[in-house]
Amino acid sequence: MNERLGSLAHELRNLLNSAMLAFQAIKSGKVALAGATGSVLDRSLIGLRDLIDRSLAEVRLTDGLHVQREPISIRELIDDLQISSAMEAKARGIEFTISPVDDDLAVDADRQMLSSAIANLLQNAFKFTRPSGHVTLSAQATAGRVIIEIEDECGGLPAGKTEQLFQPFEQRGVDRTGVGLGLSISRRSVEANGGELRVRNLEGTGCVFTIDLPPPAPALH
Repeated sequence: MNERLGSLAHELRNLLNSAMLAFQAIKSGKVALAGATGSVLDRSLIGLRDLIDRSLAEVRLTDGLHVQREPISIRELIDDLQISSAMEAKARGIEFTISPVDDDLAVDADRQMLSSAIANLLQNAFKFTRPSGHVTLSAQATAGRVIIEIEDECGGLPAGKTEQLFQPFEQRGVDRTGVGLGLSISRRSVEANGGELRVRNLEGTGCVFTIDLPPPAPALH
């Protein structure tokens, strides 16, 4: 717990410090909001939001709080995430595409936990995708299951390293920002909703993270 709190405080301080420095530079009138300094402010605020979201999910999972399942439209859930995700992708110079989602696609899940899991996976994809690379988000029904996939262009993973990504405090690549809990929390959030989170390596290209969820239970008449 001390290690987690220390990592959380360290990352919050770094993000807040970057945001404050960028804000002061913009406030001085010497740099434009639309320039590189504005992008630093964007990334810092997005990072703070994502870190807080992950922390809230971690608290709920650790304390064993009741999973509040409800019927959720996948299209509406993705629409809610689209604006903030598109902003982060733009700030990092990455192309972000969302495939069309069927209006009838739905699951019974805890909205906050599922939303946090998808947001964490997108943030991870943006963080490790190569500059000018491409991240895609898709959702569809397959063999009676609801499948949500995030594909990135991180360059692929070393052989035998896929499962290590889901270990707490595990980080990859040269970008060491973050506390290394996002993927661990995402998997636990998905599993708490009766689903499965797995990753498929695209050697030399990237990764595909798959959230596999059961469909909503049929209504009783």
